[in-house]
Amino acid sequence: MQDEKPPGWLPQLVASKGPRFLQIADALQAALADGSLLPGDRLPPQRQLAAQLDVDLTTITRAYDEARRRHLLEGRGARGTYVAAPKVELSSVLDLSMNTPPPPEGVDFDDLLKQGLSQVLLRADSELLMTYHLAGGSDSDRRAGAKWLEPMFGHVDCAQVIVCSGAQAAIAASILALTEPGDVILAEPISYPGLRTAAAQFGRRIVAVETDQHGMLPELLEQACRQHRVGLVYLNPTLQNPTAVTMPVHRRKELASVAQRCQVRIIEDDPYWLLADAPPPPLATFAAQQAVYVSTLSKCLTPGLRVAYVLIREAPERERFLAALRSFALMVAPLTAALATQWILDGSAATLMAGIRKEARLRHRMALDILSGRNSGAEDGLHVWLELPAYWNSMQLASVAGSEGIAVTPAEQFAIGNVTVNAIRISLGSIKDRARLQAGLQRLSQLLARRPKSLAAGVA
Repeated sequence: MQDEKPPGWLPQLVASKGPRFLQIADALQAALADGSLLPGDRLPPQRQLAAQLDVDLTTITRAYDEARRRHLLEGRGARGTYVAAPKVELSSVLDLSMNTPPPPEGVDFDDLLKQGLSQVLLRADSELLMTYHLAGGSDSDRRAGAKWLEPMFGHVDCAQVIVCSGAQAAIAASILALTEPGDVILAEPISYPGLRTAAAQFGRRIVAVETDQHGMLPELLEQACRQHRVGLVYLNPTLQNPTAVTMPVHRRKELASVAQRCQVRIIEDDPYWLLADAPPPPLATFAAQQAVYVSTLSKCLTPGLRVAYVLIREAPERERFLAALRSFALMVAPLTAALATQWILDGSAATLMAGIRKEARLRHRMALDILSGRNSGAEDGLHVWLELPAYWNSMQLASVAGSEGIAVTPAEQFAIGNVTVNAIRISLGSIKDRARLQAGLQRLSQLLARRPKSLAAGVA
């Protein structure tokens, strides 16, 4: 058995540097990085380390738990705690295809989760967390939803808020509630694929309305409303998925005016508003009676919550929406809804979202540097839209990148009708480690710089 390492790696704990258990875990990680600790080294017993640092035993226990979470330590029963060997990365695929929030640096997600769940279990009746609930959310869940929507709208009447099991459920319920079979849904030519899926299942047809650099063109929207039997207009106006375009306020007002004149409803799917830098007010601000506003926690906090808040101002539309929702999603899972409510009301959601926003911007700057300005769109949100050189097409590039261990999403997956756009979406949040993301972007940049073999062979 190896001798214990002298405690030279032990930190000087400073109150201004955050929780002491995290300082200790960070010191362990730094010691591994600089060689002060090596895999297989035995750590001091927890009581001994607590005495050396003059902290309570609970602090050391939490520090060791955090270090285990980071795969830095391993327990060997009665023999003690040892520095773990480096974790082998079994997956060789660098996933740049899924829009998920990046892990925020400096935010202890595990601790937020444990603290949030402990508060939920402390304050709620466990039987109520494990039984059926009415669709639309409890009073406390709706109050949390109203608070979540305050940055967009100011004060919100919680009676106008419906709690759903994710944005996709909200989109599907809107289609069922507000359209009839054979109705047309208008959308931009490059739009969220989940809209197509829901529309196809319900027998609705999607018609594309052309765009410019600011989004859907108001005059063409009005023309389409006169030409078709339109049930809904679908818009994703902030950091649009996939183009990352944010619609300016004047365009939002123009589209809202068209919707009011033509008496058509709008699904305003707005998952990225809280991640954007000074976004314009939602369209629902300018067409309150026309809009169904959807804000999901999946893109700002974590997909695992499966909670979205839907704002519908008019009572008859809310009742129709709830009836449609009950046909396929009776309720949000009460435990996750309660956790979302706890996080929003105690400020944890704001802390987590601030960390995610900061991390997303760091990753955008990395992508901009590596991809040499090829990507378009803002420096916020979870993805970039990359226009390709003429010698690549998006399906071909996605296929070749996949064969080299990089997953990206080609434009064809977002296209409505016969739209042809030569671009790919690159998601920046699904790779947890920033160094691995950097490596993936660099490999992708190298791939973009070379011509496909089938074309290169014919070039002199």
